[in-house]
Amino acid sequence: MSLLENIKSPQDLKALPAENLGQLAEEIRQFLVHAVAATGGHLGPNLGVVELSLALHRVFESPADRILWDTGHQSYVHKLLTGRQDFSKLRGKGGMSGYPSRAESEHDVIENSHASTVLGWADGLAKANEVLGRTDRHVAAVIGDGALTGGMAWEALNNIAAARDRPLIIVVNDNERSYAPTIGGLANHLATLRTTDGYERVLSWGKQILQRTPVVGQPLYESLHGAKKGFKDAFAPQGMFEDLGLKYLGPIDGHDIAAVESALRRAKRFHGPVLVHCLTEKGRGYRPALEDEADRFHTVGAMDPLTCEPLAPSSGQSWTSAFGDEMARIGAERPDVVAITAAMLHPVGLTKFAAAYPDRVWDVGIAEQHAAVSAAGLATGGLHPVFAVYATFLNRAFDQVLMDVALHKCGVTFVLDRAGITGTDGASHNGMWDMSILQVVPGLRIAAPRDADQLRAQLREAIDVDDAPTVIRYPKETVGEPVPAVDRVGGMDVLARPEDHKGTDSLSGSSARTDVLLVTVGTMAQVGLEVAELLHARGTGCTVVDPRWVKPVDEALPELASRHRLVAVVEDNSRTGGVGSAVALALADAGVDLPVRTFGIPPQFLAHAKRGEVLADIGLTPVEIAGRVSAALARTTAPAAARAFEISEENHL
Repeated sequence: MSLLENIKSPQDLKALPAENLGQLAEEIRQFLVHAVAATGGHLGPNLGVVELSLALHRVFESPADRILWDTGHQSYVHKLLTGRQDFSKLRGKGGMSGYPSRAESEHDVIENSHASTVLGWADGLAKANEVLGRTDRHVAAVIGDGALTGGMAWEALNNIAAARDRPLIIVVNDNERSYAPTIGGLANHLATLRTTDGYERVLSWGKQILQRTPVVGQPLYESLHGAKKGFKDAFAPQGMFEDLGLKYLGPIDGHDIAAVESALRRAKRFHGPVLVHCLTEKGRGYRPALEDEADRFHTVGAMDPLTCEPLAPSSGQSWTSAFGDEMARIGAERPDVVAITAAMLHPVGLTKFAAAYPDRVWDVGIAEQHAAVSAAGLATGGLHPVFAVYATFLNRAFDQVLMDVALHKCGVTFVLDRAGITGTDGASHNGMWDMSILQVVPGLRIAAPRDADQLRAQLREAIDVDDAPTVIRYPKETVGEPVPAVDRVGGMDVLARPEDHKGTDSLSGSSARTDVLLVTVGTMAQVGLEVAELLHARGTGCTVVDPRWVKPVDEALPELASRHRLVAVVEDNSRTGGVGSAVALALADAGVDLPVRTFGIPPQFLAHAKRGEVLADIGLTPVEIAGRVSAALARTTAPAAARAFEISEENHL
């Protein structure tokens, strides 16, 4: 039996002789390569934190001590060491999450997978330990060097440093490969001195004595302090952290288990905030990852672990690549168009634009709030910025979209990738809130293209708007075939009319009636067309429209709706406050008294699974929608007494 198979809990790891840790690390890397290759997932980040994870669980007593992971996609090793070694359904329905999950283990604390939040969590947990007198508890927060670019991280650091006697260990996982470790006995000795109570007492005593000495005391103290700081900064990049009040240990070779353990034990003994700086190599131990300089196999799909060939090749163009190609074309035509990304240049499709126009693209790091405000400045300065970001991450910059971009009528285009159900990355990555959140922003316009042709057209329409923010949103999947329009009403595309369905209804023998106006949002257009076919088979006439721009509601919609008995809206956004709510309000304001049914995502956090599986689970399938539309239509003609009974029954259920 392998060493890894014997590790069922952190206690088993602690009992393992130190000389066996190298073999265990190698077994873990082999396990990760083959397990993640079979399912897809975050490979590179986890290969880089094997030794760091081992050291954390050997030094701390999880779950009594809280080990926190910022973002969380590098927690696979942590899962293995805490009794979770079944990766057969990783990120799949009924399987293990790709991020920490409280439902899986008491060892998991944060599961939101949004970067730069861990230090705020750590600050709160450390304060709770202090208030409740839990002096034997520790908090260790692991944050990547990339996540440290987020403003939230620095807000937390400012608060952590304010309480210099509150224990808290910050582990910076630095895989940028820009620093060489400080090695040798002197560096290790100085690090030990900096985290001893005696050293602190001597410094405090010296400061008090010198500052009380007349005339020469203060200048002498300032000179000595400056000399000390200059000496330290000459050997390690620690000055800014220690100026904040954080004790600094490192840089440390993050793949030397003994060195990391030693640093963590020293930090654990210190009665205050300590920053442990570990240098790691993303993708370590897997040559294909190390040779991939772009992102070192940050995320992979199911693949052959030897050849790295995908096991399920893509069946067509992705929405991301369709956007990226069009952005590059627009860049050639419009020198005023610039691009912004928040540490995701490649994932959001800006690679071609950046290669062609490197001086017109800015990666601001994990700082969505700054990106939005900077975009406002760019627009005010005479450019048209396109900020490409995952839909779920724009949530973080809502105040800036509202108060900096919209209030100032800035022509900024926000391109939201991964909108709607994303699936395997779980609850925090589903982009299911954007059309609800952004509904309240005055002047902002939202486009939801149904196919690649519409994406290209609407992106250009958005960039032509210079006096208000615009939004383009699309999901994480293959684009699919074009969905042609058969007519245009106002600014809306009509995708199907009752007369487009030839023949008579097989059940009633009568011609289909125009009963339902089906408003489909973005990629739900194909679902809407299939719903219309099912309704036609039941003798129900259905008009299907794609509003194209879902905010504001098209002025022609109320009059079109008035020709029908029921309006149904199908959207891949939360049912609460989304497009359905906006349509209902627009009809009411226009005096059109019609029932409106909204089919969307329920207001709940959804478990990870494939996108199609999630859509089926929440009822966003043609068969389910058609059945519920038919039931709703029947209720519109039911006698009042029968309807009252139905309402009573619905409330009871």
